[in-house]
Amino acid sequence: MSVRTTARRLRGAVIGIAVAATLASTVSACGNGGASAAAGGPSTLKWASSYFPTHWDPVVSGSGAQFRLLSLVHASLTRTDETGKAVPDLAKDWEYNTAGDQVTFHLRPGLKFTDGEPVDGAAIKFAIERAKTQKNSALFGDLTSIKEVTASGLDVVVKLAQVDHQIPQLLGQRVLQVSSPKAAQDPAKLDQNPVGAGPFVVTQLVPGTKAVLKKNPDYWDAANIHIDNVELTSAPDASTVVSGLQTGVYNFADLTPSQADAAKKAGLDVFVQPGFNASNISINVNKAPFDNPKVVDAVRHAINRKEFVDKLTFGLGEPTDQPFPEGYIAYDPESKNRWPYDPAKSKALLAEAGFKPGDIKLDLVIPDAQPASEIVQSQLAAVGITLTIKVDKNWSKPFFAKELALSIYGTTGRDSAVQTLTAHFGPNGPLNLSTPYEPAGFEAAVAKVRQTPLDSPDYPTALRAATRAGLDSRALVFTYSAPNLFVKNKSVSNLPKNPAHIDWTGVKISGR
Repeated sequence: MSVRTTARRLRGAVIGIAVAATLASTVSACGNGGASAAAGGPSTLKWASSYFPTHWDPVVSGSGAQFRLLSLVHASLTRTDETGKAVPDLAKDWEYNTAGDQVTFHLRPGLKFTDGEPVDGAAIKFAIERAKTQKNSALFGDLTSIKEVTASGLDVVVKLAQVDHQIPQLLGQRVLQVSSPKAAQDPAKLDQNPVGAGPFVVTQLVPGTKAVLKKNPDYWDAANIHIDNVELTSAPDASTVVSGLQTGVYNFADLTPSQADAAKKAGLDVFVQPGFNASNISINVNKAPFDNPKVVDAVRHAINRKEFVDKLTFGLGEPTDQPFPEGYIAYDPESKNRWPYDPAKSKALLAEAGFKPGDIKLDLVIPDAQPASEIVQSQLAAVGITLTIKVDKNWSKPFFAKELALSIYGTTGRDSAVQTLTAHFGPNGPLNLSTPYEPAGFEAAVAKVRQTPLDSPDYPTALRAATRAGLDSRALVFTYSAPNLFVKNKSVSNLPKNPAHIDWTGVKISGR
């Protein structure tokens, strides 16, 4: 996950840089939005993105928001449908062995990468092993369950270090976008010259600025891709996006909540794509004063989640006390509002812990200036905890080294609910600032989920129990969910509501 991307998303809701965790896209506009594709002529998606990829090698780019743009070029073993379930992509189907510690994927026949190399078992084996071992891989931590991969023809056998029925969810667009093994022999070149087997092919790439793509006629589902060309550009200041959509410079873009009203008044189609965004206050229980559980509980009760929503998302986001949205299979209703906003109780807990107002003085270390940090500072000041906000451009190093006492973080979630849980609450979770701490019972609860097939009637109960066990963690206090807010010209048909994804399957441009 990209720290820089997350920080920018948090910051953008107020100061005009996009908060959307997902990317939006559009096609040639019509009417006051610009000229549409002539009937029967080529259609062009003009996508203004505030998350233009720094890296086009999916192994380096990782599973943060940029994966949505890289999925233009790359296909994966699986993808996610509108229910959040893993469905076939490069793999046409798969099955587990009886023990649940091995899964075999069967690839579609006759597929090839855009450089002509075959999409076969050997290519998938290479992709997984490269993600696990390449020195600058951002994905190796997501693949710890995989012990060994073997390949034979179009079959890929993934042998696991433990029983884990989450693997089809895991090996989708976020974690296993597959590049040509021939092109990946030179990872540095691949990073700015992507070669995949996805719906589009890059024909021109200006690093950090612009990418031009054309439809891949050999994509396995090319019949359902109705966009001929894509012009992907790095979005300018958020205040210019609406005018760009009106004039036809763009026809799809991610949008800041502050611009939503203007976009609606301009007759544009503003919509929220479902997702798993969740922001939190990260606490290190290995450092004073958070080694005292009453201080952590005081912080929990000091947080007014509605203020984050009102000020950062203009009411378009949602308060959250879990890493999952309400209604999602992993959301635990029993844990809702477990730590309600109660500043009086917060002050009482601090007094019980032996602290008077002003006794606790801490640094809140963040990667760059962002309004969320000021809200945290204000809310904790109201109960007697003094925070000094310190910006550290190299923040990621002490954060992931677990050296900080206090920080804030936000994620776009994961397609595997277990991956989301272990990232936040596991003893080695990247988002667990309190490593090696984990809440009691969490390991056993997660193991039970891994051992439960996703189609088992017991799966929802086991998964929610694991969420409940994770929420015992004193290392995170969840705050709010930023909306995946997008805007498009009305000539672009509606996108599939795949949670946290941007899927162009079936999307059409009127006039074709």
